[in-house]
Amino acid sequence: MKVRFGLFIFLAGIFLLSCSVTKHVPDGEYLLEKVKIQTDVNDITRDELFEYMRQTPNSKVFGLFRMQLGIYNLSGKDSTKWINRTLKKIGDEPVIYNPILTKLSIQQLLLLYQNKGYMHVRVDTNVVFKGKKAAIDYVVKSNKPYILRNYKVNLTNDVLYQIAADTSRTLIRPDMLFDTDVLNAERERVTSRFRQQGYYNFNKDFLIFNADSSLRQHKVDLTLDLRETLKQSDNPANKKIYKKYTIRKVIFYNKSDIGIPSDLQGASELDTVNFKDFILIEQKNQSISINAFIQNTFISPNTLYSDAAVERTYSALNSLGPVKYVNITFAEIDDNYLDCIIVVVPSKSVSMSTDLEATFTDGFWGGAFILGIIDRNVFGGAETLSLQGRGALEWQSNVLAQEWGVQMGLKFPSFLMPFLNYETRRNLHVNTAFNTSYIYQFRPGEFTTINLGGAIKYQWTGVRFRHNFDMVDLSYVYFPTFSEQFRINYLNTGLYNKYNYEDHFILRMGYSGSFSNFNANRPMHNYSTSRYSFESAGNLLYGINNLLGSKAGDDGAYRLFNIRYAQYLRAEYNTTYQQIIDKNNRFVYHLGAGFGVPFGNADVIPYERRFYSGGANSVRGWSESTLGPGIYNRINAKRRDYNQVGDIKLDLNMEYRAKMFWVLEGALFLDAGNIWTIRDYPEQSGGAFKLDSFMNQIAIAYGAGLRMDFSFFIFRLDMGARLFDPMRTRREQWRVKPQWSDMAFHLAIGYPF
Repeated sequence: MKVRFGLFIFLAGIFLLSCSVTKHVPDGEYLLEKVKIQTDVNDITRDELFEYMRQTPNSKVFGLFRMQLGIYNLSGKDSTKWINRTLKKIGDEPVIYNPILTKLSIQQLLLLYQNKGYMHVRVDTNVVFKGKKAAIDYVVKSNKPYILRNYKVNLTNDVLYQIAADTSRTLIRPDMLFDTDVLNAERERVTSRFRQQGYYNFNKDFLIFNADSSLRQHKVDLTLDLRETLKQSDNPANKKIYKKYTIRKVIFYNKSDIGIPSDLQGASELDTVNFKDFILIEQKNQSISINAFIQNTFISPNTLYSDAAVERTYSALNSLGPVKYVNITFAEIDDNYLDCIIVVVPSKSVSMSTDLEATFTDGFWGGAFILGIIDRNVFGGAETLSLQGRGALEWQSNVLAQEWGVQMGLKFPSFLMPFLNYETRRNLHVNTAFNTSYIYQFRPGEFTTINLGGAIKYQWTGVRFRHNFDMVDLSYVYFPTFSEQFRINYLNTGLYNKYNYEDHFILRMGYSGSFSNFNANRPMHNYSTSRYSFESAGNLLYGINNLLGSKAGDDGAYRLFNIRYAQYLRAEYNTTYQQIIDKNNRFVYHLGAGFGVPFGNADVIPYERRFYSGGANSVRGWSESTLGPGIYNRINAKRRDYNQVGDIKLDLNMEYRAKMFWVLEGALFLDAGNIWTIRDYPEQSGGAFKLDSFMNQIAIAYGAGLRMDFSFFIFRLDMGARLFDPMRTRREQWRVKPQWSDMAFHLAIGYPF
C-alpha cells in the first residue's frame, strides 16, 4: 500500500508540472499541441517523415506529459529573479504554431516523396484551433510512382565503366522506384571504387544520371553519364580526372599547432628524421618517434592513392595517446605523383586521475578510492603506460571487508611478434598490450585471497568492428587463510563447491570483439551494437600433460607446480538495439547470453569466470549475485552466497528512456533472465539447466530509474521490483502486490546496456 501511494504522489506531482501549458503563449498565438502525418505509402517510416518536419510539438516524457514545458511554465515573467531564469533555462519554451514553418514542412514532404519516385504527390493540411492550442494534420496522397525500366552506363573510360556496370555490386535494379537517394548512393559507390585505384582528382559530381520518362506509363529509362563539359576535348580537366596518382613521399609534421611554416626544412627549432620515403619534421621539444607514425599510417610511398587509406590513417593516428589532432592533405608534384602531408598536433602525455565509488551490495554499504596515472608516450614511440591503485572497504555486520589492488598496463601501437619482418608487422596495424595485476581480498570471518594476473593482448580496429585477441592470460588464485568458522560452516559441510576455494591456475586464450552500425551523420536513426567473446582455458597444459604421459593426482586431475589448473570453454554474446523515437525519447532492447562448460582437468568452471544474475546491469529486481541459479534458494539471506553463480546465463531487457529536463533523464524498464549450472551440482540444488523446465525459471522484474547525464559520465539510480520470482513457492511466485523485500535499488555509472 505504501509503495502504491508513493507512486501515486509521484505521478500526481509530474501531472501538475505539465498543467497550464499555455501560460507563456502570447495572446493571438497558439501552442502547437499535435502533429499527425497520414500517408498511403508504407515504405517510408514515421521517423523518416518527422525528420522533414520544420516544426514539432514540445516533447513528452514517457509519451504522457510535457515535463520540460511544465518546468518552463513554473517560471514567472520577472526575468530579474534567479528562480525564473533557472526554470526557463532547464525547461523548454512553448513551441508556437507558425504557418510559415508549416508551408516549409509541406515543401520538404513533397521533396521527400518526389525523391522516392512519387512525382505527382500531393500534401494537404488541416489545422484545428482549440482555445490557445493548434493541431496540424498532414495528409499525403502519393499517387502512382515512377518505376525504373531500363538502365545503362555510358562511360568511355574502361576502368570507370567496369566499376559502374558491375551488376553484382550496383545499387540500381530493374523495377525499383525512381529513388534519387539510391542514385546518389550509386554515384558515391562508383566514385569511391574509382578513387581507390589512384584517381585522386575524380569526384562524384562528375557523374550525372539522364532520365527519360516520356514513356507515359510511369516508367523511366536511366543512363549514367559524364557531365558534358568534361567530354569536351579542349577541357584540361578531361585528361586530369583520369590520371592515376602514386604517393611519392609521406611527410609528418609533429608540432603544437596545425599551421605549416613556409620554410620547415630551414627552421632552427625543427628536427628532421628520414626513413625510406617517410619524413618526420618536428619541433625539438616534441618526442614521438617516426616509427610510431609509420606503424599507424595506411598511406604508403610508392602505392596508389586511396580514400580508404586516408580514412583508416585518420582513425589510427587519432587513436594514439599523445595525439590531439590530425590533418591530412596532398600536394600534386606532377601529373602522376602526390606528396602526402600529415600534420599531427600532440596532446598532453601525462595525466593523473582519482575516482571515488560508493557501493551497496546485499545490504552492505561500501566505498572505493582509485588513483591512476597514465603516460601516453613513455618511451617516445606513443607507448601508453598506465598504473592504477584501488582500495575498497565494505561494512559487513560490524566487520570491515577489504580489497586492495594494483594494475599496470603497457600498450605499444605496433604488432610485437617474434619472427615477423618489419613490413609484415606494419601492414597488420595491430596494437600490443601487456597487463599485470595484484589483488588482495580480506573477508572478515571467512577467508583471504590473493589473485595474481598477467596477459599479452593484441587489439585492432576496423570501420565498425573492434577486435581483441588474448594470446596469453594467466591468473593464479591463492587462498592463504580460512577462518575456522568458515571451514566448519561451509567447506566441511559440503554447502559450497570446495574447488571454488582451492588454489588454482587459469591459463587461457580468448577472443572478444564488438560491432556497431551507429552513423554519426544520422544520429536519429535506429542502430544496434554487439559484443561477443570466446575463451578456452587449460587445453595447452592438458595436451602437454598427455603428450608427456604425466601422472594425474588421486582426484584424476593434473597439476602445475602442485596446483590444479582449470580447463573449460566459455562464450558470451550481448546485443543492444536502439529504437529512436525522437531526440528525447527512445526504446532500448538488450539480449545477453552466456555459456560455459568445464571438462578434462576440471569439474567446475572457476568462480571468477562463471556468470551471475541480478544487479544494476541484469535483472534489476534482485541485487547483484542474488538470483539463481535456476530455483536454488540462498543458504543465508543476510550474507553473500558464493553458490549463486552459473554456467549458463540469459538476460532479456527492454527500457524506455526519456529526457526530462536539464541533465535529468527518466527510464521505465522490464527485465527477465536467470542463470543455470551446466551440471547438477549437489551444492546448487535446483540450479541445473533443463529444457523442460528452464522457461518456468526465468525471473521477471520491472521498475523505474533516474539518470543524470553530465556528458562525460552518467550517474544512474534504478529501482527494480520483482514481478515473477521462480525461487518462491508456486502460489507466491507472481508478486502482484510487491513488498519492500521484493525491491532492489542500484547506484551505477553509465547505462546498463
